[in-house]
Amino acid sequence: MTIERTFVGLPSPVIGRAGAGGHPCQGLYHRRAGTKPKTAFIATHYQIDFSEHYLAEYLAERGFGFLGWNTRFRGDESHFLLDHALVDIGVGVRWLREVAGAETVVLLGNSGGGSLMAAYQSQAVEPNVTALPGLRLAAGVDDLPAGDAYISVAAHLGRPDVLTSWMDASVTDESDPLATDPSLDLFDPENGPPYSAEFLARYRAAQEARNRRITAWVKDELARLSAAGYHDRPFSVFRTWADPRMVDPSIEPTNRRPNSCYPGKPERANRSVFGIAAACTLRTWLNLWSLDDSQTRAHPHLARITVPSLVVNADADTGVFPSDAAAMYDALAAEDKERHDLSGDHYFLTPDGARDGLADLIASWLGKRFR
Repeated sequence: MTIERTFVGLPSPVIGRAGAGGHPCQGLYHRRAGTKPKTAFIATHYQIDFSEHYLAEYLAERGFGFLGWNTRFRGDESHFLLDHALVDIGVGVRWLREVAGAETVVLLGNSGGGSLMAAYQSQAVEPNVTALPGLRLAAGVDDLPAGDAYISVAAHLGRPDVLTSWMDASVTDESDPLATDPSLDLFDPENGPPYSAEFLARYRAAQEARNRRITAWVKDELARLSAAGYHDRPFSVFRTWADPRMVDPSIEPTNRRPNSCYPGKPERANRSVFGIAAACTLRTWLNLWSLDDSQTRAHPHLARITVPSLVVNADADTGVFPSDAAAMYDALAAEDKERHDLSGDHYFLTPDGARDGLADLIASWLGKRFR
């Protein structure tokens, strides 16, 4: 079976082609050679390149079209603006309907894309996204074509939620990676694992407090810079691989490997420069990472999704947990919704056949609803 891959590069209503030639919206459309699928997927992430998404060929083999789609923020999450990203996703959805000929468009929200694609559908059916102070909404964000179905795969509840749950709660000074509160040090054997209920309660509260301290500083700094005629500035967030569930497998037991996270051992990863939110600007923090200000949190968007919806949890995921899938499922407004737990790591690389199993589940679920 031959899978055709067609490069799609398009301008956005907000920004055109770059001087060097690149289009802001880019992706690859996968389909069986010689076919014109009636049902097609679109998958997009906040910043990860999804053009060659791991499910693309598996779903194309099963007769679907699959557009692995990137907004202008691929590889550039440090400048992310939600309204602009939603406009760019809309470019891909329109291409599927008007050029590829898809009659049914499925929004696939994988990993961080779960909340992003939920925000897209939410904005398409009931415009709700607002601009940050001092900015205007992106052109076209109030006129987005809606999807016909929504699927969440190994997805968390939004960038502020995942960052906060992974944050090292012991940090006491955002300008000094070594300044910590030993009583909240996740990697001090005196504190665990196993971790007491009292420690976990203090730890989770301190994580939320850390997020809000950064937000308070961001707002003060933005006001200070604005008064001097500046628009924004970059800054860094460190020590963001410290979710107690990564270290202690007795918290939300699953089939995941103990003491592990996506980059490897949490204690070592937590001291590296490869954490989420490692590069931010003030406005991007408010747009993407702030618990109180970001509009990338999934809950309110899921409450506006009424199309058929499927939530899939990977039972060996080291960064997304069953409580995330349960919360996604519960928040969905759709009457026709299902939740499934499958064997697999975050990317369904293991066990053997995990990706085929996931693709079969999705194909079967869609086949019962769209012909």
